[in-house]
Amino acid sequence: MRRLAGTRGGDEGSVAIEAAIVIPPLIMFVCLALAGGRLVTSGAKIDAAAEDAAREASIHRTAASAQAAAQAAAAESLDDQGIACASSNVAIDTSGLTVPVGQVGTVTVTVNCTVSLADLLLPGVPGTKTLKSTATSVVDAFRGRSS
Repeated sequence: MRRLAGTRGGDEGSVAIEAAIVIPPLIMFVCLALAGGRLVTSGAKIDAAAEDAAREASIHRTAASAQAAAQAAAAESLDDQGIACASSNVAIDTSGLTVPVGQVGTVTVTVNCTVSLADLLLPGVPGTKTLKSTATSVVDAFRGRSS
């Protein structure tokens, strides 16, 4: 057989087939990278909420006022950062407020936030993810305390 001048043999459509094979995994990889980034960013926002709550609790004189202040600070911080918790829990250890004046005490706050993956990653993604963070703040050693 003789080929006509200007015709190519056998390569027609190979680029389209290669693209059809390579592009879907590439798109999935990019989506997974974005999802991982969103999870890490959300974890950092939960860390910030725990730090805000611990600092707020450490400046109060009583355990009851520290508990209320930490709960409010954590909720406000999560709201300000756009984290919508399906359920949340703020655990506060205020034992550092009862140490004698002149000794260093600490207040520890743990924030648990269960977030819908549809809110966190991509719309339509099923399931939830619980994010947890603990922060500790030092109580001023020479500030008066109430029991």
